[in-house]
Amino acid sequence: MTLKMLPIALALALCPMISGAEQAAPTPASETSRDWAAWGGTVALRLNENILGSMGMSIQSRAGKLPADAARLTDGLNARQALGSELFALRESGSLQFRAERGSFVGFLGGSLQSRGGYVLALEDGSTVPLVDFRLRPNARDPLYLDVVSGDGKVWFYIDKLMYELVRDNRVLAVYTADMRVAPALAARSGHPEMANAPIGDMEILTQVTQQGGGGVKDALGTPSPSHYHGEQVAGQPAGVVYEADLFMQNISVSRMRSSGTTGPGGSGKVVFAPSSTLKNNVNAGTAQVTVPSQGALGTSSALWTAWIPWHGKFSGTFAPYNNDQHPYLIWNMYRINADGSIEQIGRSGVKHAWLTTNGGCASGENFDSHILGRSCSDTYSTGNNDANQDLSFRSEIIPATGQWGRCHSLFDPTCVGSNTNSFPSDDGYVRRMEVNEAQISNTVNPGASYLFDSWYLARQDINIYNSMATVTGTPTFAAGNWTFAGVSNFKLGSVTDRWVENLPANTVAQNSEMAVAEGHTKVAVRAVDLGNGQTTYHYAVHNLDFSRAVTAGAEPNLEVVSNKGFDRFRIALPAGVTVISSKFSDGDLTGSNDWTFSSAGGFLTWTAPAGASLDWGSLYSFSVTTNSAPVAGTSELQPATAGLQSSFTVPILVPGSGDIIFQDGFESP
Repeated sequence: MTLKMLPIALALALCPMISGAEQAAPTPASETSRDWAAWGGTVALRLNENILGSMGMSIQSRAGKLPADAARLTDGLNARQALGSELFALRESGSLQFRAERGSFVGFLGGSLQSRGGYVLALEDGSTVPLVDFRLRPNARDPLYLDVVSGDGKVWFYIDKLMYELVRDNRVLAVYTADMRVAPALAARSGHPEMANAPIGDMEILTQVTQQGGGGVKDALGTPSPSHYHGEQVAGQPAGVVYEADLFMQNISVSRMRSSGTTGPGGSGKVVFAPSSTLKNNVNAGTAQVTVPSQGALGTSSALWTAWIPWHGKFSGTFAPYNNDQHPYLIWNMYRINADGSIEQIGRSGVKHAWLTTNGGCASGENFDSHILGRSCSDTYSTGNNDANQDLSFRSEIIPATGQWGRCHSLFDPTCVGSNTNSFPSDDGYVRRMEVNEAQISNTVNPGASYLFDSWYLARQDINIYNSMATVTGTPTFAAGNWTFAGVSNFKLGSVTDRWVENLPANTVAQNSEMAVAEGHTKVAVRAVDLGNGQTTYHYAVHNLDFSRAVTAGAEPNLEVVSNKGFDRFRIALPAGVTVISSKFSDGDLTGSNDWTFSSAGGFLTWTAPAGASLDWGSLYSFSVTTNSAPVAGTSELQPATAGLQSSFTVPILVPGSGDIIFQDGFESP
């Protein structure tokens, strides 16, 4: 088959007017044979030319690239297709062998797929890497990896973290996305050994199954009945015993995705980091069992009966149980703990819209739909997937406490027609990503600082948000012209303030309090540091986890979120006679024009947002003050930016006291 004929052939093969008898059917294998085979189709690559450039590499030439709208094997399925990628045909020769279990792909066995066309990559020393007609060959170390083999037979790249599905009655193996990584050999050859195994792009593989083996049947045909969504009665149990949603974070790694104008610790360039975030659904089926080991109470759900979690791609239709395209969302952030003990959030992502689950490790009977996360099922959203422009939008579109997305007048549906009319928004590689300035992660600008990175899945009606989020430690490191978040370790479930108030340095006391209301959760935490000479510095951190006072229009599935603001004032009672020596505010950016103003008048320490600004969900702001008084038990006050039934909320916290006051409140006056 010639290259020019491929799009026509694919379109004819998938045309609904051709009867099943007339289509070339995959050859069934004996159910005892586990081998499947596939060939042909397309491969789409999105190479990160920013990272290539940081390694002294570039794309010298391209060959055989198909039109962006060329036919694909998933056309007409309402399935996600890679956008912003370059498309190449896969040859109908040889085949790639793989295994399936319970209706899902589980690993590669042998053989290969070969592209028609590809790239020639130029290295800094003038040599080249021939990726024209590259092969995708199973990796000898891991059945879920594919090596990318160049024309000279060398493995310069490999892919992992596959998001996959068998579709069209098992006639197509669809790998919707996978991370493409730098093989150690290329890292060494380019003179950048620190880039070994770093992500450098992502890949989509859509290939036609030519032989079906065993294991092609899912745990159930269609959605089992009765369903197990949140709030539904558990069959055979007393009335009122229901299924409950409780999604867990299981693992996080962090990679640099791109940078601009970076020169190192003394620079002011910008860097983008993204996580690979692995999740797992609750394992319980009537008794409490550990879902995530070594995480104390947060590792075990209080929900004894695990609910299914809907996982439908945006604009893919209307589905149970909410009659919409419900799916989880993912955000991530970076924090710096300064040498003085204060904490600042220095980077915030946009919102990642989840769209598929691979359902690994499911309990028996729970792997039946790639758009429903069953009991004990897990999945990973990798760095390349989380960096995909077509899935990233703004936090302002989400009502976090209810898990609702206002897709009407959103980034993807700006005219509110109920469909994705802006599927690949304008993108410079930085917008809606988690961007930090070099000065914020420099060890010379911030001596003695340490760093945390968190990631959080938001699932609708999740009964415990704290086991859906987790932090890891790491060190921003500049080497060979590139930044990395090195030494990622110490995974811990819970909020970042939970971690901040642990393992305190000398002369420091702390408190971490939760505000939990129907509109969401917020943590107010403080480290009070005894400076000696009768002075104490109070480092307050207000972490708005999922509080918003939402203003909406319309109804799901075409809900519009008009606004979802958080708080615009934070204050603490100040006893008479207490002297304020200094104060400091940080909202995590380097823009002074949006900083909150401070006042110690009227018997309060008050920080007020400028007009139109607010401390919104997923954000942590820092408020520090030094006084001549030691800490006592008291309360703080948070004022929502949007008017409502409750004009303010009080949260217990340590506050500056005076010698004759044991408990300080002071919020009797307006």
